[in-house]
Amino acid sequence: MTKALYSGSFDPLTMGHLDIIRRAAKLYDELTIGIIVNPSKKAMFTLEEREEMLKEVLKDYDNVKVDHFSGLLADYVNRSGFDVVVRGLRNTTDFDYEMQMAQVNDRLFNDFTETVFLMADPRYSFISSSVVREVSSLGGNIEGLVPEEILKRMVK
Repeated sequence: MTKALYSGSFDPLTMGHLDIIRRAAKLYDELTIGIIVNPSKKAMFTLEEREEMLKEVLKDYDNVKVDHFSGLLADYVNRSGFDVVVRGLRNTTDFDYEMQMAQVNDRLFNDFTETVFLMADPRYSFISSSVVREVSSLGGNIEGLVPEEILKRMVK
C-alpha cells in the first residue's frame, strides 16, 4: 500500500489545492492531507476550522484523511511512514523553491520516501491562499477560487 502526504497551511483550501488532492487521490492508496501548524503565522482560520473544512470538502474521498503537524515536515514524514510527498507546482517560482526543499528533504527523509511534483491545472495556476485571503478581505469576488463550502465560510 502506497501512503502519500500532501501538506500545506490550507488557509484557505483553494481550487488549486483541491485539484492536486483529486489527482493525487487517484494515484495513491492512501492520501493524507497534512495541515502545517505554524504558530508564527497569523491564520485566517483556526487549525480546528481548517480541519473541519477539509473534512467537509473531502468527505466523499474514501482514501483521503486529514491530519495536522508542527515542526519539520521530514520528522512528520518519517514518523508516519509516508512513501511519497506530493507537491503542487504553479510556476517557475514554485519550481525553484520546491526543488530546493525536495533536495533538502531528500537528506532528511527515510530512504524510501520520494517527492513527486504535480503541475497545476492551468485554470488554477494563478490561485494561492494568500491571494484569496487578500481579495476576500478587500471585498472582491472569490467565487470559483475556493470550493463552495469554503466560500460560504469566507463570505461570513
